[in-house]
Amino acid sequence: MSTFDAGGIDIDRGRVLRGGLLALAGLVALAVVSPIVWLVVQAFDMGVESALTLLASPSTAQIAINSALLVTAVTVGSVLLGVPLAVLTARTDLPFRRFWTVVLALPLVVPSYIGAFAFVSAFGPRGVLADLLAPLGIESIPPIYGLHGTVLVLTLFVYPYVFLTTRAALLSFDASQVEAARTLNHSYFGAFRRVVLPQIAPGIAAGALLVGLYALSDFGTPSIMHYDVFTRRIFVEYNAFGRDRAALFSVLLLGLTVAIIGIESRLSPGDQNAYAGGRRGNTISLGVWTVPALALCTLVATLCLLVPLGILGMWLSRGGPGYTAGGFAFEWSYGINSVVVAVLAAAVATLAALPVGYLSARTNGRLANLFDRATYLGYAAPGIVIGFALVYFGVRYLPGLYQTLPLLIFAYVVRFLPQAVGSTHSSVLHVDRSLLEAARTLGHSPLSTFRRVTLPLIAPGVVAGAALVFLTTMKELPATLLLHPSEFKTLVTYIWQVQGAGYYGAAAVPALVLVAVSGLSMLVILTQEGDNVQ
Repeated sequence: MSTFDAGGIDIDRGRVLRGGLLALAGLVALAVVSPIVWLVVQAFDMGVESALTLLASPSTAQIAINSALLVTAVTVGSVLLGVPLAVLTARTDLPFRRFWTVVLALPLVVPSYIGAFAFVSAFGPRGVLADLLAPLGIESIPPIYGLHGTVLVLTLFVYPYVFLTTRAALLSFDASQVEAARTLNHSYFGAFRRVVLPQIAPGIAAGALLVGLYALSDFGTPSIMHYDVFTRRIFVEYNAFGRDRAALFSVLLLGLTVAIIGIESRLSPGDQNAYAGGRRGNTISLGVWTVPALALCTLVATLCLLVPLGILGMWLSRGGPGYTAGGFAFEWSYGINSVVVAVLAAAVATLAALPVGYLSARTNGRLANLFDRATYLGYAAPGIVIGFALVYFGVRYLPGLYQTLPLLIFAYVVRFLPQAVGSTHSSVLHVDRSLLEAARTLGHSPLSTFRRVTLPLIAPGVVAGAALVFLTTMKELPATLLLHPSEFKTLVTYIWQVQGAGYYGAAAVPALVLVAVSGLSMLVILTQEGDNVQ
């Protein structure tokens, strides 16, 4: 066979492989998008007149206002808290900065619903604080329920999104610009406002977007805090067999999600204002502000870590009514079940992410990019929306799949697939193309080159993406509540069950296990920080 013929066969094999990968990526994207399509179909089944009546009702308007207020307040609160803490740990001579950097990022490992009922137990009408104040003659304290309690809890446990993205922007900022502003007689505050803030605005906006989407999609915290938002109402309607109403509320919630993303894209200054790779420069001396700065860090750490962990420890040690499991005895099999479904979800998500992430990194085709972006739709959609969409599909089209493990794992994959896709995409981009060309010149086929060269090189990134899917699956609440098999209990379903029954103490062990497993994500943060943390 001639050299020309061999080259032609090699090209044909490459085209066939690329076509196969494109078909696989298309199937993955279609699977991710399908729950949203099913949900919209269900919403239309309600009828135009009934839908308009529900949309125009005062209760729907109030839920929309409540959701908008919650998102706005939590986002603003997280920015006001996260940005100063990022500046303190990245640009000042704050004592023990490495320690504070890790501690101030740790609230992300506490699921917000665990933080919520820990705060209720600590600051509720019959909580620890009320018990301590009773001997002093103080018979009641302001209620923690409602908007203010929900905003407080969510802000304390999601502000690290803003803290981490802002800190990353500060560490890559060229400090010589601040020094130049100082030579023009600007104060530190003036230099920060005029020079630093515009440069780190993309990092702040990225964190704020994550906070806003989290606040809109969270189900557990508003439910525990008795604050009526779309996620809570969807769950109530579902349990009351009002599936048409739940579908319409889900579509409205999706619309708000799209609106938040659109607002962020318009308000975000974009990456053109960022300056990466500059000189770090000298740190700012806090001087007399050292004590207040340490007090702020200590207060935040106390509320975010010591309070929930202290309450969980108290639940472990106390007995009596409200602290025993009643008829809900905890079994370690619940933890095993959580690990099993999380491992399965991580494995399926990793396999599904390979064709999507590889194609988006190696080609610039429109279809490859379209399939890559489509996988992010499930991640942007709230978990309760995905869960309800699959409930509708299972009940109506495949009743044999409803409340089975395959459907539950599929929900996890739809929700968290982008975590694996992003990691795979990034890893493929870092593979040296010359190594692939060398393998091809040695006679390896495209498939053999991928198996022998590409796959070993991208394996660490693929494993990291799988680990992230595993961790987020362990904590997922609404999709798990809606789709888990009736006799298949996990840590989160058990925690929710005993919380609803008032047996908070029974939730201590599974809650601590969840926090410990989630804490593994801090290894990624520590690795990324490296020597940047002084």
